[in-house]
Amino acid sequence: METDLTTIGAGLAIGLCALATGFAQAKIGSAAVAALVEKKELLGSMIILVAIPETMVILGFVIAYMMLS
Repeated sequence: METDLTTIGAGLAIGLCALATGFAQAKIGSAAVAALVEKKELLGSMIILVAIPETMVILGFVIAYMMLS
């Protein structure tokens, strides 16, 4: 496959989504640890809140796949 603008765009789609997800999970994770120190019963909610930004990487992968198909 040739390296053209489509493949660069697909790489940017998944790369930038992964970068933004890492940044979001770092902020949410540190806030979750601080909240869990005070209230242990928030564990289930915090796990869900840390997992939600992962959907952005999945959507970036889907867009990259659609660009290359």
